[in-house]
Amino acid sequence: MSTAVRPDTSALVDRFGRVAHDLRVSLTDRCNLRCEYCMPPEGFDWMPTAQVLSDDEVIRLITIAVEHLGVREVRFTGGEPLLRKGLERIVAATSALRTADGEVPESSLTTNGLGLAHRAGALAEAGLARVNISLDSLDRETYATLARRDRLPDVLAGIDAADAAGLKPVKINSVLMRGLNESHAPDLLAFALRRGFELRFIEQMPLGPPEMWKRGDMLTADEILQILGTRFDLAPQDPAERGAAPAELFTVAPTGDVPGGTVGVIASVTQPFCGACDRTRLTADGQVRTCLFSRTETDLRAMLRGGADDESIAEVWRVAMWGKLAGHGIDDPGFLQPQRPMSAIGG
Repeated sequence: MSTAVRPDTSALVDRFGRVAHDLRVSLTDRCNLRCEYCMPPEGFDWMPTAQVLSDDEVIRLITIAVEHLGVREVRFTGGEPLLRKGLERIVAATSALRTADGEVPESSLTTNGLGLAHRAGALAEAGLARVNISLDSLDRETYATLARRDRLPDVLAGIDAADAAGLKPVKINSVLMRGLNESHAPDLLAFALRRGFELRFIEQMPLGPPEMWKRGDMLTADEILQILGTRFDLAPQDPAERGAAPAELFTVAPTGDVPGGTVGVIASVTQPFCGACDRTRLTADGQVRTCLFSRTETDLRAMLRGGADDESIAEVWRVAMWGKLAGHGIDDPGFLQPQRPMSAIGG
């Protein structure tokens, strides 16, 4: 690890020259699905309510991140963030903030889509810019198998509502699992292209039940592209334009019945993009995580509830980010999954 001295800056910098501008805020560890790659059929033991940050505490930490630490983007995650009753209030408070450049921080939501049909309009009015919606199959039976809940019509209704409310670009996140839904990838892409949505296929990551992830069973980015190539012609876009975005983008040529467009593949496991990472993470119980796969956390909730002022909290956050590792280390022989599952970390 580098022995560099932390520079005198208010920003969230690390030893490898990365600067975090993107804050991922988990609002709850609870979820109303039981997706195979995320949790066991019975779910997990949820956090006690007293441990979860209140709406005011969440808003205060977001305010510190934007006004003291240079954060420009805020993504609300979970669990399932639509289960948070105060979501609209939190979004509105975030939209009332201003970055150092005087801009409104861009706010977005990662959701499974359940209940979005009833809240998309209010979220847009509160200032939410866009949504990422999980959709792993357009086949109802397959969806129910993967999610362990028969809720595909509700998800599709949520997607329609987000589109109608102007939460654009609507992004679709899909995880392919060998033997279950990999053959559905071309249909998912055709659906997204016809509707003008941005589809991202995500390699299954070791963030669910430990027994559910075996590297040999995981569909790799190369395999995903091969499957898509059976129906579409894809060409990689200029990697120089990718920046800190996690997805590698491909241009999709139009076919007879499907317009052209783009598709992304997020190869977190086989082609890590840690060197360009610009994210910092906050769990629902007020812990800073420097990486999705980190095995250490920094407690900001205790500082909030102990009366610390904003700058003291900001400085502890800066120190935490300075200690960020160079990469997630999935390829290291000694790699261990995080103690928390994805639902408790925030996607």
